[in-house]
Amino acid sequence: MHAGKFIVASLTAMAVAACDNPDNLNIVVGELASDRIELIAEVNEPILEIFVAEGEAVTAGQVILRQDDTRASARLREAEAAVEQARARLDELVRGPRQEQIAQARANLAGAKHEIEFRRTQFQRATDLLEKELASPETQDRARAELDAAEANLELRGAQLEELLAGTTVEELAQAEQAVAQAEARRDSAFVDVERHKLTATVDGIFDSRLFETGERPAPGQPVAVILGGRQPYARIYIPERLRAQVRPGIEARVSVDGIDAAIPGRIRWVAHEAAFTPYFALTERDRGRLTYLAKIDIDEQPERLPDGVPVEVELLLPVGGGS
Repeated sequence: MHAGKFIVASLTAMAVAACDNPDNLNIVVGELASDRIELIAEVNEPILEIFVAEGEAVTAGQVILRQDDTRASARLREAEAAVEQARARLDELVRGPRQEQIAQARANLAGAKHEIEFRRTQFQRATDLLEKELASPETQDRARAELDAAEANLELRGAQLEELLAGTTVEELAQAEQAVAQAEARRDSAFVDVERHKLTATVDGIFDSRLFETGERPAPGQPVAVILGGRQPYARIYIPERLRAQVRPGIEARVSVDGIDAAIPGRIRWVAHEAAFTPYFALTERDRGRLTYLAKIDIDEQPERLPDGVPVEVELLLPVGGGS
C-alpha cells in the first residue's frame, strides 16, 4: 500500500476508534504538519552560494541561495548605458542647438555663396570661349554641372541654418521622451532578471531541505529547496462523520502533543467539504459512520517551534450537546 494512503487509513481508523469510545466523544487524533513551500529556479545557471543550513529558521524575504548572474549583470549594465544615452539625447534636444553650431552653419552658408559666385564666373568664361571657338562644348557642360552643384549646396546650407534657428520640434521631443521610457523599461526588466538569480524565502518558517548543492545547475522551473511555512506547525486531524455537522472554522480545541505535559490551545482553521476517501453514491448508515473529513487546527504560539510529524490528540470544544 502507498505510504500516504496507509497513513490516511491509519488515522481514519484511529479517529473512528477514538470516537467510538463514549468517554472521548469529541477527541480525534492526527499529527503536526506544515505547509511545504518549494522554491523554484527561474534560470539555468550554477548555484554559487547557499546561505541557510537545513533546519534553520528563515524569515520572508531572506536570501536562501544565489545563482551565477554574470550574464544577467552584463545585460543590466548595457541597459543602464542605453538609458544614459537616451537621456543625454533628450537633454540635447531640450537645450536646442548650440551657438557654435549656428555659427558653423552661417559660415557654411557664406562659403556656399562664394562658391556659387565662382562657379557662375567659370561658366560665363567657358561660354565666352565657346563662342570664340577657343573651347570645346564639353568645357561648357562641365562648368554648367559645377554651377548646378554649387546652387544645390547653397540651398542645403540655407536649409541647415534655418533648421538650427527654428530649434527642436515638439515631435522630436516626444520621440526622445519615448526613447528614454523604452530604455528605462528595458533596464528595469534586466534588473528583474538579475534578481531572479537570488532565491528568497516567501514566508516565515523552517528551511527544511535543499535539493541541489553548490556548483549544480538546476533547470528552469525545477524545485531547488523546500521551506516549512509558519512559525508553528498546525494539527492535521480527521473529523468523523458524526461530528462533521458540528465542526466549523473558529471552534476552539485543546491539542495534546506527545512529549508535552500540558494541552495547547488551538482553533480550527479549515475543514474539508469532501470525505478523506471517495465513497459510493449510495451509503448505508454503517458506511457513513466510517467517513472522515480532513481539518487543520492552528495552535497558539510556543516558546519554540514544535516538530512536524509528531502525533497529537485533539479535544474539540464543541457547543453543549454537539458531540452527542
